[in-house]
Amino acid sequence: MASLFADVPMAAPVVVFKLSADFREDPHPDKVNLGIGAYRTDEGQPWVLPVVRKVEAQISNDLTLNHEYLPILGLPDFTQAASAIVLSKDSAAIADNRVGGVQCLGGTGALRIGAEFLRRWYNGNNNKATPVYVSSPTWGNHNGVFGGAGFTDIRSYKYWDKCTRGLHMKGMLKDMEDAPEFSIFVLHACAHNPTGTDPTHEQWMEIAKVMKKRHLFPFFDIAYQGFASGDLDKDAWAVRYFVDQGFEFFCAQSFSKNFGLYNERVGNLTIVSKDHDNVMKVRSQMEVIIRTIWSNPPTQGARIVAKTLNDPQLFAEWKENVKTMADRVLLMRDELRKRLEKLGTPGTWNHITEQIGMFSFTGLNEAQVEYMIKTKHIYLMANGRINMCGLTTKTLDYVATSIHEAVTSIK
Repeated sequence: MASLFADVPMAAPVVVFKLSADFREDPHPDKVNLGIGAYRTDEGQPWVLPVVRKVEAQISNDLTLNHEYLPILGLPDFTQAASAIVLSKDSAAIADNRVGGVQCLGGTGALRIGAEFLRRWYNGNNNKATPVYVSSPTWGNHNGVFGGAGFTDIRSYKYWDKCTRGLHMKGMLKDMEDAPEFSIFVLHACAHNPTGTDPTHEQWMEIAKVMKKRHLFPFFDIAYQGFASGDLDKDAWAVRYFVDQGFEFFCAQSFSKNFGLYNERVGNLTIVSKDHDNVMKVRSQMEVIIRTIWSNPPTQGARIVAKTLNDPQLFAEWKENVKTMADRVLLMRDELRKRLEKLGTPGTWNHITEQIGMFSFTGLNEAQVEYMIKTKHIYLMANGRINMCGLTTKTLDYVATSIHEAVTSIK
């Protein structure tokens, strides 16, 4: 008798994790992994932030703590601190009591819960046909998350200009002008993934102006606050500007990168609405949604983040740890550009230092990427995206020379 699941097709592997698996299996001594988005030290190793080590020890030695269920919407000390760090503790929205947080399973979980709520309740009950716009290109999971939540009309808006290797501002604004009113726009608040290209403050102002005129709903995704520039406030500027402009919006936050808590799945969904009553209603419906998915969130990662953000001394230490990571990424950008320009690599390479955050959209095409992987054993995404902190002082010369070879030998 055949299996009940005999007709189930094999799903395609998740590209970025398949890339890492291929890297691990490669025996070449000079192999380099520039694929998966995780911080690495200059020795190429994962880094547990010193402040995280300290807080973990404090938690371990605190005999008053237990493993009882958290509330469905999460640890209040965590959600309140998480929302305050992105909006600022002096935010008018917080002062007006029209902000609410929901603890989720990483930034992905925050996006999914926000998407589930919007599909059920935004712009008319169960309106799965509301258009959702994601940037072109965007993080590979955005389409899947909103599709999985039941949205059937997922579109792209122009973002990357391959000719200038920068923001396609004119095209982006036009797509917003042409979008149906009340469409949902997923916006990367800082350190755009995969391009590393962010709007300037002036450009964010233009974006907000068009979105307000067209009654578009902003859904921010901020996975790299502090990690992008080393400055928490600078990286949250766009989100705070939208508060000042009177928008209602969602903001999915992740603490994977800026706390190094990748496997703890620490996320928060910040809700900014018109008044306290609206926030309470939205959170009540999210509680219903979460109850049927994970029911109650995990405690450990939320405790680490909450204790750190709510203690002035620990908070100061954390900011220094984050700046250490951001500064290393900035250094790798500068050093890679210098080497490529010194080699006389065809094209311009200023975009490497003009981009920000963990990733750089190099401009390499698929054939050049294939050369890098197959011939040079340097693993990167097919679209040319590289993780800048995958570079080290020991591998910079090899990577730069390999890029030079790929660009000069393969058009």
